[in-house]
Amino acid sequence: MTEIATLRSFYKEMGFVKDNELNSILPNNKDLGHFNVFSISNMMKKVKETKTMPYNRRAYYKISFINGHNIAEYADKTIEIKKHALLFASPKVPYNYIPQDEKQSGYFCIFTHEFLTQSKSGILLDELPIFKPGGYPVFQLSSVQVKELKALYEKMYNELQSDYAYKYDLLRNYVLELIHYGQKLQPLETTDVSHNASVRIAGLFVELLERQFPITSPQQQLELRTAKDYADRLAIHVNHLNKVLKENTGKTTTDFINGRIAQEAKILLKQTDWNVSEIAYSLGFDEVAHFSNFFKRQAGVSPLGFR
Repeated sequence: MTEIATLRSFYKEMGFVKDNELNSILPNNKDLGHFNVFSISNMMKKVKETKTMPYNRRAYYKISFINGHNIAEYADKTIEIKKHALLFASPKVPYNYIPQDEKQSGYFCIFTHEFLTQSKSGILLDELPIFKPGGYPVFQLSSVQVKELKALYEKMYNELQSDYAYKYDLLRNYVLELIHYGQKLQPLETTDVSHNASVRIAGLFVELLERQFPITSPQQQLELRTAKDYADRLAIHVNHLNKVLKENTGKTTTDFINGRIAQEAKILLKQTDWNVSEIAYSLGFDEVAHFSNFFKRQAGVSPLGFR
């Protein structure tokens, strides 16, 4: 199961920098955030060498100015980019980006939430339509818009190389300009909602579920706990998610979630010295009694009995 790509893994897998240079690129203080901008043609050379597209699962925001034939696959949407597009990606919405030929150019920038909060703009990224689950984050571009965005990305690319003391303040303004630019554009139409989409939804659900594990600390807690949590993250209705899973696997969303939580509970009971209260908290239960009742229904024995 592919894990979500961190900034560190992105840089290492793409080979843009050497291992001993990572600490100088990534900030020691997370509150300062991170920003960088890349040429897509250079990125495609790396992809050709590694045979992978390592940025599909990311822990950061990404805005791509794309020139080339591509397919963007979401849980229940497939969007074809025939020529030019502006694509917004957030950590909360999984997607797969597939170049259809080697004639790719343009730029993409990556940044963390902390980077943009330094702008004092008051903007909440996850509340914006282009970053919220259920939105349409791929925007078709005219020839005029292509020129405007090319100029904006080139300014970012060049500014990043400069010695200007306040360049990151300027770069935040450029990112905000990109965000507002995208919100004024019309979304591309989706091309299919079919059996293939159903299979893709099921696969993305399983991936989101597995991302919650393993639990490695009593302070760690499941982020997604209910069927609605997963449906919201996939930007679909919970009834549709249940229907898709039932048709493809014979199980409901709750069956999957409960089964995986019970499996993790057994591992934690056998392989750690955490008390039952700590295990219950890490698995998303507010009360130990609720966890004990859940575990007994799943395993036929109490947590302490199992241990």
